[in-house]
Amino acid sequence: MYDVIIIGGAAAGSTAGIYAARRKMKTLILTKDIGGQASITPSVENYPGFLEVPGFELMQRFQEQAIKSGAEIIFEEVVEIREKGRSFFVKTQTNEYEAKALILTFGKTPRSLNVPGEKEFLGKGVSYCATCDLPVFRDKTVAVVGGGNSALDAALYGSEIARKLYLIHRRDKFRGFEYLVERVKEKDNVEFVLNSIVTEIKGEKFVKSIIVKNVLNNTEKEIDVDGIFIEIGYETKVDFVKDLVKLDEQNQVMINKNCETFYPNSDKIHPGIFAAGDLTDTPFKQIVISAGEGAKAALQAYNYIHCMKPVVADWSKG
Repeated sequence: MYDVIIIGGAAAGSTAGIYAARRKMKTLILTKDIGGQASITPSVENYPGFLEVPGFELMQRFQEQAIKSGAEIIFEEVVEIREKGRSFFVKTQTNEYEAKALILTFGKTPRSLNVPGEKEFLGKGVSYCATCDLPVFRDKTVAVVGGGNSALDAALYGSEIARKLYLIHRRDKFRGFEYLVERVKEKDNVEFVLNSIVTEIKGEKFVKSIIVKNVLNNTEKEIDVDGIFIEIGYETKVDFVKDLVKLDEQNQVMINKNCETFYPNSDKIHPGIFAAGDLTDTPFKQIVISAGEGAKAALQAYNYIHCMKPVVADWSKG
């Protein structure tokens, strides 16, 4: 029997593990890997305390601190959660574990183009996080793929950093806000490539070019780029929690300010289940925000287990 099981081992999960273990809770982190998307980010320049640090190294430090604090980490994929009484039974592909409380931190998975070269050049010019990686491409040529607000935001941000930016969208109309479209159109270094899709990413050690196909006439052209940012949305794999917690229209786990979850299709808090990080409806999917939310979730789990009311602040421990 664990006090708390944390499902996911990236920034939110590792931080939750640190705070839970420091409160002397018996803590288990179940995860497929350490670091999630952050671990494949070549350089993180916006995490406080580090002018620049490789994402993998930063996530390793999170992991090491969680273990030093007393958390146990097991690398297994969760396939089912059952609730019985005031206990939760978490089943993986090989084992089953019991806990008094759960913290969901398994993040989101970026949607991919599923084209040749995408996996091969991940972290070598292919990125799913413009906010994280665009600064590396200062004064270079990049492409942004997508038609929603995230793609338009990335194009705006990239226009201030890159020498040249191609915005590639499979339609001629954008799903994002019109005012964002107009702002991007005002940028002299942004070129719209509409009614087009990327069919291949090419390079040697790093990305050198992309093949773009016009969906109206099937013609193809090769565009030289140093990097490509795929901003076509994320998906949250929620099959094993959809009957336990309330989800929004994007399959994000809905939480309140205390990182508490709700019963499905209800505004009633589901006791004992907390959530933090990119899988929640908290805006701004950033490492520092996920870490902060993970800390909040762990402290609330502690309060729950000890039958305490939510606290406004806690200055007693770091």
